[in-house]
Amino acid sequence: MSESAIEFRDVVKSFAKTDGGRQMILDHVNFTIPVGKTTVIAGGSGQGKSVTLKLILGLMPVDSGQILVSGVDMTGLRGRALEQLRTRFGVLFQGAALFDSLSVFENVALPLRERTTKSEQEIREQVMAILAQLELTGHEEKFPAQLSGGMRKRVGLARALQLKPEIMLFDEPTTGLDPAMTEDIYNLFARTQKQVGYTAVIVSHDIPKVFRLADQIVVLNEGKTDVFANPEAMQKSQEPHIRAFVKSTMGAVSE
Repeated sequence: MSESAIEFRDVVKSFAKTDGGRQMILDHVNFTIPVGKTTVIAGGSGQGKSVTLKLILGLMPVDSGQILVSGVDMTGLRGRALEQLRTRFGVLFQGAALFDSLSVFENVALPLRERTTKSEQEIREQVMAILAQLELTGHEEKFPAQLSGGMRKRVGLARALQLKPEIMLFDEPTTGLDPAMTEDIYNLFARTQKQVGYTAVIVSHDIPKVFRLADQIVVLNEGKTDVFANPEAMQKSQEPHIRAFVKSTMGAVSE
């Protein structure tokens, strides 16, 4: 088994600008996301964090280069082959993306109904088990509008875990939550990742708090990437753009 869950090889991604030029988002980028670990993708607004997630999922094409998922180059995949590769992923979107007309139980059961041939009894047992694991027992008949922001995130995570993904992608998972609820969600992520063992990729503006989950930090800046093993290594960087980023987000630069 590959030690890299995801590998970017010389990836280029740009968008057309109104003046006829190109805005470079990723400029010949190389980095790896290790299996079973948590990687945080950070950077200022407009630096390509969410674009990176979309590229990983094959929701938009690269201009050139390769993105390998468990050793498979997904940049050339289409149709059924791409859909099959996507089954390796679970995604927790910024707003949890729950269906307002469905109960908590039905929201969580949806992937099992759509993607498996499990019986209703098997579905019920699996859904109730994950609800218990995420401390949602007793809320299964409620609708999203009846839940707090933190509870909706839990339901979104429960649904994302139903197909037992190898890789979980989190896109701004704590947006809109108060500090106490954010702390609860981070504790939940850490606990669930340890229990399930998936590879986690988190895009977040919630810096430096999110760094406590990180086994690796990838910083995007003007098309380039800098990779750090931990926040301390990032703080010790002598690169001017990293020092500026650390000062603006963490409040101090180590000398």
